Amino acid sequence: MGKDKNLYSYNAKVMERFLHPKNIGVIENATNVATAGNPEGCDVIRLYLFIREGIIVNAKVKVLGCPVAIASADILAEMIKGKTIMEALRIKNEDISDALGGLPPQKLNCSVFAENLIKTALRGKK
Repeated sequence: MGKDKNLYSYNAKVMERFLHPKNIGVIENATNVATAGNPEGCDVIRLYLFIREGIIVNAKVKVLGCPVAIASADILAEMIKGKTIMEALRIKNEDISDALGGLPPQKLNCSVFAENLIKTALRGKK
């Protein structure tokens, strides 16, 4: 299992999002698409957004990474649905970590990737 030898050391919220993500997939008619992460560290997240009239109507993610990367990306997609672009840009990595019940210090980079992903996706179109 590589870096995550003990999956059960993660809290219940992280495990739930890892084992049963709700926002995994591709939006075929996405208005914005962005990728963030560290391919050398094996964590890569792609975010697909469908934005209409300044509101994020739908968000989906594809993730190659550890359980925390998957959980962070999944919760991020849920957190930004229905938000304006400005509201979404105010989401910080701490908000993502808090929504997951807190992340181990060595895994905070996954929530940072997710925060950076929002900014990248909302700055450019696909």
